[in-house]
Amino acid sequence: MSEHHADTELNNGVRMPLLGFGVFQTPPEETRAAVAEALKTGYRLIDTAAAYGNEREVGQAIAESGIDRDEVFIETKVWISDYGHDQTLHAFDKSAGKLGVATLDLLLLHQALPTAFDTTIEAYRALETLLADGKVRAIGVSNFMPDHLERLMEHASVVPAVNQVEVHPYFSQPDVQRADADRGILTQAWSPIGGITAYRDTGTGSVFDDRTINGIAEAHGKTPAQVMLRWHLQEGRSAIPKSVKAHRIAENFDVFDFTLTAEQIKTIDGLDTGVRGGPDPADVTLEAFGRAIPEA
Repeated sequence: MSEHHADTELNNGVRMPLLGFGVFQTPPEETRAAVAEALKTGYRLIDTAAAYGNEREVGQAIAESGIDRDEVFIETKVWISDYGHDQTLHAFDKSAGKLGVATLDLLLLHQALPTAFDTTIEAYRALETLLADGKVRAIGVSNFMPDHLERLMEHASVVPAVNQVEVHPYFSQPDVQRADADRGILTQAWSPIGGITAYRDTGTGSVFDDRTINGIAEAHGKTPAQVMLRWHLQEGRSAIPKSVKAHRIAENFDVFDFTLTAEQIKTIDGLDTGVRGGPDPADVTLEAFGRAIPEA
């Protein structure tokens, strides 16, 4: 894979870079500089979400980069508080307005609402409308488990292009990846280098300190983060690492000059603990997680 060219074709024919830049939990005041740095480094996929509160700063960085709009793949997500057909159509207006663009490359539903799945379906119908109207180039979901996908597909006419879920060596969700693959959905990894494992107390420690990953990294003269990202790319996943540090942003992009062996990939696959770091998608409710998304 040569630089810039690790991209993939989504199930609707749209091409998307596999390696992207995420801004989850990046404060708005740090987002602009981080995205500017990422674009300068060579990233062309930027992932944000209405719930992150930093879409405006992402848009400013892209506008100021001097890079043509059609060269940057912009992905964002609709928050559960904006589910429902008309509400979700308006959520597009809010996100596009903050990002300062007329069209989005990829728009996802941020979570399934298992206790109010009818509103999830209405929200997805709105994504289908936006797709048909040419306002978004691809649509998808995030944090959908196999049963959520199954329920969605009973009502949807467009198969999601992407399902963005927590995937890293300590939590690789093989069942979700299989469910995605069976339907031609691209799995996209959030927390792809296990950053989330560094600040939780599960007794598994941080994936960065993992002896196996460090051994593989030493063998290639690369860092543990680079090995993990390479693992995602070679298994055909999209990954969206986040950082606000220039040297880390560069490090995470420098993954195109080495190849893991089949044995090394299998070894990393074997590190799965089955312990998730983020909230359980089954527990996401409006009561617990709802919050208003401001207007553009």
